[in-house]
Amino acid sequence: MRRRQLVMGAALLPVVAAAYLPLIPRLTDEVSAQDAGGTPFDAHVVRRMARELAANPYKAGSQSLPRPLDALSYDAYRNIRFNAERALWHGEGLPFEAQLLHRGFLFRDRVDIFVVTDGRATPVAYSPDFFRFEHGVERPDPSADLGFSGFRLHGLLNRPDYYDEVVVFQGASYFRAVGKGQSYGSSARGLSIKTGDAGGEEFPVFKAVWIERPRPGGDSVVVHALLDSPSAAAAYRFTIRPGDATVMTVEMALYPRADVDQPGLATLTSMFLFGPNDRDGIDDFRPAVHDAQGLAILNGKGELLWRPLTNPRRLQASAFVDTNVRGFGLMQAQRSFFDYQDLEARYERRPSVWVEPIGDWGEGAVHLFEIPTPEEVHDNIVAFWRPKDPLRKGAEYIYTYRLHWTWDMPGRDARARFAATRVGGNAERRLFVLDVVGDNLRGVAAEALRVDVGASGGAVTNVVLQPNPDIEGWRLSFTLDTAGQDLVELRAEVLRGEERMSEAWIYRWTR
Repeated sequence: MRRRQLVMGAALLPVVAAAYLPLIPRLTDEVSAQDAGGTPFDAHVVRRMARELAANPYKAGSQSLPRPLDALSYDAYRNIRFNAERALWHGEGLPFEAQLLHRGFLFRDRVDIFVVTDGRATPVAYSPDFFRFEHGVERPDPSADLGFSGFRLHGLLNRPDYYDEVVVFQGASYFRAVGKGQSYGSSARGLSIKTGDAGGEEFPVFKAVWIERPRPGGDSVVVHALLDSPSAAAAYRFTIRPGDATVMTVEMALYPRADVDQPGLATLTSMFLFGPNDRDGIDDFRPAVHDAQGLAILNGKGELLWRPLTNPRRLQASAFVDTNVRGFGLMQAQRSFFDYQDLEARYERRPSVWVEPIGDWGEGAVHLFEIPTPEEVHDNIVAFWRPKDPLRKGAEYIYTYRLHWTWDMPGRDARARFAATRVGGNAERRLFVLDVVGDNLRGVAAEALRVDVGASGGAVTNVVLQPNPDIEGWRLSFTLDTAGQDLVELRAEVLRGEERMSEAWIYRWTR
């Protein structure tokens, strides 16, 4: 089973989609009869819907499906294929096409889909003719109004004559995208609530989306989305620009239905199974298996932090307190095939995902959750921004940010990076070997550099920084005597005098 389909679909099970309130017209009922040209639409419509949803009690809608769809296995669900010739705007010479996704298997929640043309919204009515039902999958009754589970956008990404898949929205509030030459990897979510909470996580759901008809010759497409959950409702406007890096501008208006003290804004999810820093108990021919190698943070003070990821034996939660964070992301830093040796998964092509806040987000923290997993089919890494103060019932919160689905952090400065983290030894003495690369270190004499290595416990010894001509960089190594500690927080940085020559490497070692 492909990981993303498993994780996104499973996310739908704890929380079912809310029903629309009586004061909001049922989006796909009778609206098409009002006016053959659709109904007036702008971004304020979705905000008004979200505000009205949040002002009323949450109501869970039905996830029931006709019997043939209700019992679909994963393999059977894959045999429902969209007919590409029925894609929205197919053959019209526009820069994008949209394909619809069927309900079934774990994807049970209905997403109402609209097309916006010249300021008017028209519902896309479900029809089995959109799909091919292969290998014995029973075709649904054409009179059934089943709706859809999501959609994907195709654009002229890699070739001028072929529409590549660029972005897909499916499952709870999950979505993911790729840049030129990339393969799907990490995902994003509209909102997360109570991640890691012992009482269970809440998974808000996109209930409806409005896709604006692309402009001829344009380079972007706009998607609006309405989100709901027991704790909050929200309205989103996504402006999506594919390219070498695919960039989404996200405008979010959030309306808590109750006080929310554990929100996750600009949430990212990914997978880390093992790497050179964490191979305990691994018997695998590949050197590494992960969609993201580490969490990068550009904090409000201008510090650039690099936190290599791990696959812990127990749930690990970390919080990086900050004011007006400038950016954070789950980054796939190693880009050589030889880092992974996987001809099928091609982890070197997975996108890094960088969150760039627009405006000041105030006090809060970047949170990182690392969840134990025995297999690469599970997303076990979650990162997001959480404001310091709870989100209060009845208030409105506006957040704008850019998501970069990219090869590297956008606008990265000249500071050297820690390109690899390798760890070995035994439980009492751990040897850390770090590769440091950067143009700013080339030609610098070794005696001009110094290393600052610190630990929250135990003792750091044998600190050595030496040139490594094979990587045109440097190798930093040191030993951690754990002194019986079960957890040690580490930090390392390369300096010239007081000048920071590298990002700050931060790491949590656990027994």
